[in-house]
Amino acid sequence: MSEKNFSQVIDEVTKLEEDESVFVPDNQIKLNRRTFVQLVGAGILVTVTSDIADARMRGGGMGGGRPITVEARLHVGQDGIVTVMTGKVDEGQGCRTQLLQAAAEELRISPDKVKMILADTALVPDDGMTAGSRTTPNNVPPVRQAAATAREIITRLAAEKWNVASSSLQVRDGIITNPASNEKLTYGDIAKTPQFSEAFKQSVSSNITLTPVSQWKVLGTPVRKPTGRDIVTGAHLYPSDIMRPDMLYGQVLRPPSYGATLMSVDLTKAKEMKDVVVVQDGQFVGVAAPTTFLAAQAMEAISKTAVWKTVPQPSSEEIYDYLREHARSGQRNSFRNTGSDNFSQASKVLSETYHTAYIQHTPMEPRAAVAEWNSGNLTAWAGIDYPQRIQGDLARAFNLSNDKVRVIVPDMGGGFGGKHTGQAAEEAARLARAAGKPVSIRWTRADEFTYAYFRPAAVIDCKAALDNNGSITAWEFTNINSGNAALNTPYRVPNPNERSVSSDSPLSQGAYRCLAATANNFARECFMDELAAAAGADPLEFRLKHLDNQRIRTVLEKAAKEFDWETKRKQNTPEKGFGLACGTEKNSVVAACVEVDIDIKLGSVVVKRVCEAFECGPIQNPDNLLSQVQGCIIMGLGGALREEMKFADGKILNADFSSYLVPRFKDVPQIDVHLVNNTEIASVGAGETPIIAIAPAISNAIFAATGLRVRSMPMLPVMIEHAKKLVENEV
Repeated sequence: MSEKNFSQVIDEVTKLEEDESVFVPDNQIKLNRRTFVQLVGAGILVTVTSDIADARMRGGGMGGGRPITVEARLHVGQDGIVTVMTGKVDEGQGCRTQLLQAAAEELRISPDKVKMILADTALVPDDGMTAGSRTTPNNVPPVRQAAATAREIITRLAAEKWNVASSSLQVRDGIITNPASNEKLTYGDIAKTPQFSEAFKQSVSSNITLTPVSQWKVLGTPVRKPTGRDIVTGAHLYPSDIMRPDMLYGQVLRPPSYGATLMSVDLTKAKEMKDVVVVQDGQFVGVAAPTTFLAAQAMEAISKTAVWKTVPQPSSEEIYDYLREHARSGQRNSFRNTGSDNFSQASKVLSETYHTAYIQHTPMEPRAAVAEWNSGNLTAWAGIDYPQRIQGDLARAFNLSNDKVRVIVPDMGGGFGGKHTGQAAEEAARLARAAGKPVSIRWTRADEFTYAYFRPAAVIDCKAALDNNGSITAWEFTNINSGNAALNTPYRVPNPNERSVSSDSPLSQGAYRCLAATANNFARECFMDELAAAAGADPLEFRLKHLDNQRIRTVLEKAAKEFDWETKRKQNTPEKGFGLACGTEKNSVVAACVEVDIDIKLGSVVVKRVCEAFECGPIQNPDNLLSQVQGCIIMGLGGALREEMKFADGKILNADFSSYLVPRFKDVPQIDVHLVNNTEIASVGAGETPIIAIAPAISNAIFAATGLRVRSMPMLPVMIEHAKKLVENEV
């Protein structure tokens, strides 16, 4: 599309103030009017599928992995506005802002001159899944490289126009200046030249020099979220908000318990309802109707007739024994054994077992999707974190080629590792195909609690030996079921024997914020406190004695200093305790000190203060990083104290927020966060690791106050059970 035609499209779009959708002819791109205007601003030339798809193919996909062209990553409009394309998904963690900053930094322009297009398979490269804290180390560098390459191209074109050396020119605020003649050209001026489009077809340079941290002007600053105003005013459209012309609302028949098989169902009454579409495809049964009320009525009529075959399932009361009994070898096993058995020569040997429960991700927005078919092509708007994977899944499900499927992910309301799968998109697509109209599927909170996957439960066995000097001389650590993230100890111990063993989980399980590191670090850091007590050592000094990792030492010492650990540790009483913990995962490091109030007779624990130090390399946005750390601390409180899935006979027993207790406002303690800006290494991810220190620090504080070791998450059930025993003993 030419710039002239593009401008005409914008003029036409801006006149459609009340229209629900914009239909761009010939290429069947359909964007909500508000979203379209937000994307294009005044200068984005990325509206036509053919142009962008061609650029994507030339770029090869997987930005940061395989070669990619400059035009596949970014576009410069004739008004100087730069548009950056990325496959990442913003689910609240702030990658839209971060990647915008990365581009602005290398282009030498202000952030308000950059627009972002995220997570649209028709427009953006495949940048991999938004997971694992990988945006910072894996996706920020490719965006910076593309922006720096673009800056060099633009500078070269200006130099050719003036017949001077590129090195003699200055670039600042999107303006190229020739100091010798004081001539100036803007990025927009260069974008109008005939050579510009062809120049941007070159590959991004992987060895181009990037701006050093010491010279950052945009990175390292608290740039605000560009969508912040829309979010707080309600203008932003989440996946749950997507509306299409003539859209229907769908519901799906869910099994009554895990492993249940549908034996028979009578669809007659539902099919007799006016305007209701009923679909059965094997085990899949769903309805679509013009209103959610009518869809619910139809599904109620179907549900009454469904006959299910159920299978025996263990309950949450017996889950830890079940996981141990069903532990097995398999693909997920990992093992590290670097030496011989030193336990026989030890002065002391400790052996303990720790447990962590299944918990839910509880995103504010449950799964949601809208699917629409048009001339054999499928478009899905969905709340998922890897659009290209879901594109492939949908293509396989409906026997389509990938280019017949488009997946668009609006910035969504949270994920925390829980939206790797696209069930809602496939459900909506099945119903939409049968109805011949767009269909919206919105999972209920009960659906999310029941049919989404969970953070795995874990049984963790720890064993260690101490010599006469209080040093660890042997170490064994076995995780059953939850995985190997942060499995290996960061402490200096000889002969570590560490392994992760799979089990047959009765619940669907998968990724969670920091994966198994929450469980492994909980067990390890609680066990380190037990070893410190056995050695007669202060928990801080015991850790430092066994730590060679200077980065962990730095945050541990920082947290202890800011918390005034030396004073606080001497102030433990039966009603007040102080504890600490540290750890590393995703190549970032964290340490936390906590203060808790305890009523041992009631079994209550109230976290009063958390002091956490965190380091993830050079800080790219201090405000966003602070929010991530604070969010991790608050989220970690839930899993530490109360969150736990209760289930029996294959049914979830607490599938709502009244019985599954995430942290409330009243639970939020005083939070002191200290960000350590380490400019000696490259920036690494920060959205997960801050969660892993809070639970063990609380457990260690409980012990410091009461002498009671709480070796399970959540901890409050253990505390309440202990209180009951105290009352019984008094009676």
